[in-house]
Amino acid sequence: MSKRRSAVQAQWAEFRFGVIGHLFWAPPSRGELEAALQELSHKSFTHPTTGQLTTFHASTLARWYYAARARPSDPVGALRPKVRKDAGRHRAHFREALWTTLADQYRAHQSWSCQLHADNLAVLCEDEPEQYGPTPSYATVRRHMKAQGWRRQRKRRDDDRPGAQLAHAARGERETRSWEATHNHALWHLDFHDAKRSIVTHRGERVFPHLFGVIDNRSRLVCHLQWYLGEGAQELVHGLSQAIQKRGRPRAIMMDNGPAMKAGETRQGLLDLGIQLAPMPDYSPEHNARIEALWAPVEGRLMAMLEGVVELTLPMLNEATLAWVEREQNAETHSETGQSPIARLLEGPTVVRESPTTEQLRQAFRLKVERSQRHSDGTVSIEAKRFEIPAAYRHLDRVTVRYARWELSSADLWDDQLGVVLAPIYPVDRIANASGFRRPLGPVSTLPSTPAPSGVAPLLRRLVDQQRQTGLPPGYLPLDNDSEVP
Repeated sequence: MSKRRSAVQAQWAEFRFGVIGHLFWAPPSRGELEAALQELSHKSFTHPTTGQLTTFHASTLARWYYAARARPSDPVGALRPKVRKDAGRHRAHFREALWTTLADQYRAHQSWSCQLHADNLAVLCEDEPEQYGPTPSYATVRRHMKAQGWRRQRKRRDDDRPGAQLAHAARGERETRSWEATHNHALWHLDFHDAKRSIVTHRGERVFPHLFGVIDNRSRLVCHLQWYLGEGAQELVHGLSQAIQKRGRPRAIMMDNGPAMKAGETRQGLLDLGIQLAPMPDYSPEHNARIEALWAPVEGRLMAMLEGVVELTLPMLNEATLAWVEREQNAETHSETGQSPIARLLEGPTVVRESPTTEQLRQAFRLKVERSQRHSDGTVSIEAKRFEIPAAYRHLDRVTVRYARWELSSADLWDDQLGVVLAPIYPVDRIANASGFRRPLGPVSTLPSTPAPSGVAPLLRRLVDQQRQTGLPPGYLPLDNDSEVP
């Protein structure tokens, strides 16, 4: 039974009891009940559904009275309208072929409304009355579809793909339930969101930025939000690294199967950091609903408050976004949890781990591949570029290198057994090599090379230490290609 029908029945029961209730708390004397009912039948009452004044016959009032008196423990329940015996059944003159055709029609067009299904079914009944019989009303079609669980499915952009159809069929075989992690930082959700308005770059171009977001499953804390000019692996690694440095290292991450998420740098980084990749079926964005739900307040509140800014730039947008996240989104009480995300995070429990250093994060989010060393000149090929291997490792036939495809100014020679960087390697400088200078060959070594001193000036090192002692994290770290400085 629908909630609306149940509410109407309860409304009628209360109304009926209000009409005859005084006959119980002020009962008429013996032999005067009929006169009391006749007197009551001349009074006007406000109809519970139409709101108009109406009267009721004495026999109707008597039926209500005796029904309530027969159930003294629940007189109001006794006055509820009775459910029809044929409720939920179709009339016999509707043929089975009619409902079979409707089922086939729904499977073929699940995005149609009930009205559209009813209209098309009516055409079939008019064209072939011998097969389908009389035309059912819209209410009958709608009632039948609701009874079968045939709800309208909004069509997605990729519904025509074979993989999407398989995923849709799999979802239809299993029930859907909400869930939540038991600990804070046990699971993070991340994704990209395309902006609905453009910004102005320092080149005078109008582009639509992309918002990268990370949110904790249990606390609903937004770990990091940042706008970028692209949505590739470089932006994902850059934003995720900031989220880890701000909030700590989570246990698992859930993300879709977009190109940036499937990139080798991303997957290798998660492995090196000990972060599990939570499985998420293809074409099933509802599994990542935590982060998907964040885009509504981003557009409805944050971007709405920036409507008056005509020349919106990337730095201005990022500054406003981070202020809104920390001052409102993470501080306001969540409707489901009854707490603000930051309060729920501090309350615990948590399984967060300490964040790696910036250099450890840089090394983690890099591809790890094997290459054959070209012994004639001691080089390896990386992304169609030649890199020089130090002479100390000239005896190795196969070497392991780590690099990021968006940063090929250097790579790392990697020892997979020790898990350390043996030496940085750089692209071949053919102009410098043309001078003819060659170093003498030293002994072959398999030990990691000693790193060069940092060379940071004492004054700058003091300033950095003083800034770190404040305990304030940086607002955000802009990428080089996102800079608004000409």
